Amino acid sequence: MMAADVILCEDTRTSAVLLKAHAIKGRLVALHEHNEDAAIPGILSAIRQGKRYALISDAGTPLVSDPGFRLVRAVIAEGFLVGGVPGANAAVLAVVLSGLPPQPFYFGGFLAAKAGARQAEFLRLAGAEAAGFSATMVFYEAPHRLGAFLADAAAAFGDRPAAVCRELTKHFEEVRRGGLLELAKHYEREAARGEITVVIGPGAPEAVSGAEVDAALLRAMSAMSLKDAVEAVTAATGLPRRQVYARALEMGKKG
Repeated sequence: MMAADVILCEDTRTSAVLLKAHAIKGRLVALHEHNEDAAIPGILSAIRQGKRYALISDAGTPLVSDPGFRLVRAVIAEGFLVGGVPGANAAVLAVVLSGLPPQPFYFGGFLAAKAGARQAEFLRLAGAEAAGFSATMVFYEAPHRLGAFLADAAAAFGDRPAAVCRELTKHFEEVRRGGLLELAKHYEREAARGEITVVIGPGAPEAVSGAEVDAALLRAMSAMSLKDAVEAVTAATGLPRRQVYARALEMGKKG
């Protein structure tokens, strides 16, 4: 990997501590949500002249609820090379530690700070679930809003399993698992501190009637192979693959 002429960072004071700890020398330049748009033209001009830039964030991975997306998009649009080095990511680690299904998962980042807008977003996701969406959901939240966030989530999704992951990879790392209502009550009593990631498990699959399975198999088998049709219906219904396969064979014999 080539050396960088400039290291872009959220806060030069925070990043200076990191660079010193690893004996890295380089010119630090602040890039954050307030100056990113204004900084892009100058950065692109410097890259055209052969300068190389690195982008880091105060914690976690750049662009993931951190600055840098607009810059990376602009650099790609200019046809310049963009590379990356995998690093710490609270969303992925929280899924791993939560004990909840790891895939698929939906990452919502920070929702709106105001209760009404946050509740509307939860209801939108609940509506998507009613239409067939099913995934473990991951969000970031500020400590002082955590209790209200969990209560709103419980109102929208019901009291399903969840986990609150705090200060991941840091000295005071903590993972608290339980139902949304239990967690909401806990954090209403005890204020949380630090960086918070909330993981909410998917809803329990609803019972599917035999007629619905047959209809799904008919549609699938008309467009794909038996094997692929069985896989598709198994994924859509949550039924055991063996059960779906046996029914598909029966239908194939009758057809």
